[in-house]
Amino acid sequence: SSIIIPSVSSERRTYIPMGFLSDDTVISNLALAVYDAEPWHLSVLSSKMHMCWVRSIGGYLGTSIRYSISVCYNTFPFPNISKQRKEELTQCALSIIDERLKHSEKTMAQLYDPEYMPEGLKEAHRQNDLAVERCYRLKPFDSDEERLEYLFKLYEQMIAKEKEQGTLFESTKKKRK
Repeated sequence: SSIIIPSVSSERRTYIPMGFLSDDTVISNLALAVYDAEPWHLSVLSSKMHMCWVRSIGGYLGTSIRYSISVCYNTFPFPNISKQRKEELTQCALSIIDERLKHSEKTMAQLYDPEYMPEGLKEAHRQNDLAVERCYRLKPFDSDEERLEYLFKLYEQMIAKEKEQGTLFESTKKKRK
């Protein structure tokens, strides 16, 4: 399966609506894909941490958020996590999907409109945000500024390590599909 990510999303949204697609689905040029994805990947990509990163380093089309695999996805600093953490994130992703299914009569645009987002979906995302943040540290972040500061420090460490290993550009090439 793959995760589908719209290449452009409304700046009003707290989260970019993403989802799973089966192998037999063709993705148009208006969306991006992460192939061979596991449910915990959706959890990370649907988190406040990732959204802070995307809003900071991703581009914009007018005022709408523009997502890029090479800029937003490949550069996102995420620590190595245990099998237990992956299972926790998987459960969070499944909770988000379950909440969406409870409102199957609504489109993703309706579900992710900040004024009309169902309370159950908001809570599933809130729990997901806390679980993703625990992958970075035990204490929750107090603000988006604090999240970004932490992410940029990790990014600097990631780049320094890749330079030291001589793999700075190789890792970007490997992640692209």
